[in-house]
Amino acid sequence: MKRSGAADLPLHYGYVPQWLADRMARLGLAVTEVLLAEYGRAEVLRRLSDPFWFQSFGAVMGMDWHSSGITTSVMGALKRAINPHSNELGIYICGGKGSASRQAPAEIMKVCESTGLDGQELVRSSKLSAKVDNTVVQDGFQLYMHCFVLTREGEWTVIQQGMSTGNSMARRYHWHSAGLRSFVEEPHTAICGVNQGEILNLADRQADPARKGVLSLTREKPELMMQDAQKMLVEAGQRRLKDWDHEMVAGQEQRLLTLPSHHDVRAEDVDLRRLGAVLWLAHDRQPADFEELVMLEGVGPRTLQSLALVSEVIHGTPSRFRDPARFAFAHGGKDGHPFPVPIDVYDETIGILQTAVQKAKVGQSDKLDAMKKLSALAQKAEESFTPKGGLGEYIEKERADSWKYGGRTVFGKAKPPVEAARAKQLQLF
Repeated sequence: MKRSGAADLPLHYGYVPQWLADRMARLGLAVTEVLLAEYGRAEVLRRLSDPFWFQSFGAVMGMDWHSSGITTSVMGALKRAINPHSNELGIYICGGKGSASRQAPAEIMKVCESTGLDGQELVRSSKLSAKVDNTVVQDGFQLYMHCFVLTREGEWTVIQQGMSTGNSMARRYHWHSAGLRSFVEEPHTAICGVNQGEILNLADRQADPARKGVLSLTREKPELMMQDAQKMLVEAGQRRLKDWDHEMVAGQEQRLLTLPSHHDVRAEDVDLRRLGAVLWLAHDRQPADFEELVMLEGVGPRTLQSLALVSEVIHGTPSRFRDPARFAFAHGGKDGHPFPVPIDVYDETIGILQTAVQKAKVGQSDKLDAMKKLSALAQKAEESFTPKGGLGEYIEKERADSWKYGGRTVFGKAKPPVEAARAKQLQLF
């Protein structure tokens, strides 16, 4: 078993408003059902174990694209939406944030009672993954959230997060059960983050003498233990985070995610060619222009933009998620970056996905096929697309038009430009 990746995120406080939480749950369930129909349960777990895909998934749901809140809100939404349908879907989500994380063992055992899985072994995996990230690797982050996702086949993934109040950062850790070997000797495929000095990494291969030493110390007299402990840990167990990163992540750069502290989406945060191709496909060409998209006729340009990005979350390959901020252009962000959440567009996107899923269940997969082709067309458009104009101009247009789509943030509903300007003027007096 390897930790499949990690992500460093600015630590954000606040709440997810109910109007967004409900939609996140509905969209999360719809996307999960499409993934299951197209790729199966093992692929759902693989996606969740990829920190870049997970961040993109949260961004397409309308959460703040770079914040630590994506972790808890996405997993909370998925747990609420998926667990009532677990018997049908074959996926179960245990644990959560704070006190809910401590319920993971009991919830795992309950799942195993109905599935016949080895509950003791799965609980052990849950506890060991948390121990490694909280104790064996002492990187300054204390876990406060632990989610254990498993399938009826017994495969699992862990998404857990720790915080460092000293630097206002959070670190998310992803684990995947594929290739289980050892929890205590290099279980990580990657760990990422800004170098913050010395760490204690007893999961490193070169720390084997330290692990053996710790065991032998438990048999020694206390006075001898105190004399030798620090020397052994320093010589065999401590390494700089930056050195560990370079050694551990060879060939797996896509697993390393560190997001900036700024709230606004900037040109350097997105792949302008990829984003521009989606905008061109949605706004300059209509679905009727493409025979492949005839099943999406009647969908407006703004909804088509969202569908194209949601489709990429479903059908995109791992290399497509290097710029999670791009996916915020589907449904904006609850804090208003890059623009308010377009409620009307969000609801239409969910409705189209739900209809496609229901029709696929009775053998009518035309709409699901059209969604898949939409992603492929957007990627094809990138080959000859040259970005024109600035990202800032497009964001300003989205904000100006936000009221047309029921735009909303945690601060309230979007207003037409004239009303917004008048309201701002009144605040000055």
